[in-house]
Amino acid sequence: MKADVTTERDQVVEELRLGEKFLLTTHENPDGDALGSLVGMHMVLDLMGKDNMMFMSAEEFPLPYEYRRLPLADVTHELPPDAEERTIVFLDCGNIDRMPVSFLGRDDAHIVNIDHHHDNTRFGTANLVVGTASCTAEIVYDLIADLGVELTLALAAALYVGLVTDTGKFQYENTTSESHRMAADLIEAGVDVHQEFRQLYENVPFAKLQLLTRVLSRVERFDEGRLTLSHITRIDYDETGADENYSEGIVDHIRAVEGTVVAAFVREQLKEGREGVNKVSLRAATDDVDVSVIARKEGGGGHRQAAGFSSTKDLRGLIGFIRAEIAAQQR
Repeated sequence: MKADVTTERDQVVEELRLGEKFLLTTHENPDGDALGSLVGMHMVLDLMGKDNMMFMSAEEFPLPYEYRRLPLADVTHELPPDAEERTIVFLDCGNIDRMPVSFLGRDDAHIVNIDHHHDNTRFGTANLVVGTASCTAEIVYDLIADLGVELTLALAAALYVGLVTDTGKFQYENTTSESHRMAADLIEAGVDVHQEFRQLYENVPFAKLQLLTRVLSRVERFDEGRLTLSHITRIDYDETGADENYSEGIVDHIRAVEGTVVAAFVREQLKEGREGVNKVSLRAATDDVDVSVIARKEGGGGHRQAAGFSSTKDLRGLIGFIRAEIAAQQR
């Protein structure tokens, strides 16, 4: 861990050591790092003998099939009666608004904020924000030694999900020598790399393949290919029988196209009350554009090379917006 976060780290370690009751949560539409770090911290606190609960909205379930093997049966969808007595631990959440539950943002809440997003708003009472970490799971892993916790196989497996997904199978620029050292320790603890890969990236439902076929058939390129974009609609989900979460990871196929600077994947949301809202995933294929800057302009966020946002703009409006933002950064 870098020297500039030593004081923050010590404060968070003290919060976790001295606290007695915790409520753990993460951002809406959770990805592998959100879930892996959530489960990992839950296991860490269990091993420390702490009273702790995981909270996620019922609207987040069912989770993407890739993550259903994680031990999330104990997640509560209702705030416990003693919620006000609990320290709230946010994991992998760059902005408190990404978990839109009013209680969690109350003025007197005691919050521990553990995250690796460089644009984190530091909303916690105690903040451990390590922008150089490959994933939030890496920060949880780094805390284990200070907390005197044994790296069990179950804990290692949860943290590995966060590590392998947020580094793009160790291919993204956030992959470091520390990432690989962490992976080595997790494997030595018993993680079955092949089994994890099969669960996360293979055993693909046929409906997801049908959805991907539609996405690839609609790929459009703009500005000499600098923007590569595709989209799907509610009708596509209906006709293929695909769950909304089957769109997970599809943007990476678009990012792989030669000459792409930014890849964008636009999909209509299916949840009740989200009619007319498009969710946009952005990926940068080069260092020329910071897609988190684009996402923040629409209320989203993320990383320099991977970000996202939701918008009521229609497809053509989104295309115009993204093109203009790419051009502004490349001037």
